[in-house]
Amino acid sequence: MKSTSRFGPRAQAYAAFRPTYPAGAIDAALEGLGDPCSLTIADVGAGTGISARLFAQRGASVIAIEPNAQMRATAKPHARVFWLEGTAEQTGLAGSSVDAVVACQAFHWFATHDAMTEFRRVARRRAVLLQYERDERDAFTQAYGDIVRAYATDDTEKLRREALSVFAGFPSANVARSEHFGGQRLDCEALVGRAASSSYLPQAGPAAESLGSDLRALHARFEKNGVVELVTVTSVLVADW
Repeated sequence: MKSTSRFGPRAQAYAAFRPTYPAGAIDAALEGLGDPCSLTIADVGAGTGISARLFAQRGASVIAIEPNAQMRATAKPHARVFWLEGTAEQTGLAGSSVDAVVACQAFHWFATHDAMTEFRRVARRRAVLLQYERDERDAFTQAYGDIVRAYATDDTEKLRREALSVFAGFPSANVARSEHFGGQRLDCEALVGRAASSSYLPQAGPAAESLGSDLRALHARFEKNGVVELVTVTSVLVADW
């Protein structure tokens, strides 16, 4: 399935159960750019607007670029977030029209020279990758990761690892990296929903039923007061020119 369409059936689960980003990760993306209220930021691959709203809450005007109509339609509105149908390679933006481009949990879908060329064309100062991964030093998080790997239907996680290396070599830019830790507290329904938001896990049929059963058993094994915590580390790569 094309990356631009694969999340359509997952839009509701994505909006409801995907985590937010640590405040420190947003700080790192904005550091050195001045007053956020004076900034215009393009969020490419904006999904249902989780990251776009975080930047808007800091005061920035955000152009959320997303090719998938179902994802756009599921986004909660925000007064400073403006939606645009487009792709990483063809954003539809004018040259040097934004202060920065950000790609949050999305760059692995378009980690190409063409996308980075487009980022450099439209952004006056900066491109940023934000990407969270499981911190499997935590016992529950490792057990959840084991289940994900057992049911994964493609190599999306490998793509994410490779995307970090691609962005680290952003052409003609100085790239800095930082890491920011966080966690997502989940009841049993939310844990199953979190998995349902992942495009590389089964959504229907016997495999999906088995996945749900395994996740419910995992929750029962680790829960405290009805919740578990999925521990994450968010990498922020900032390319400046």
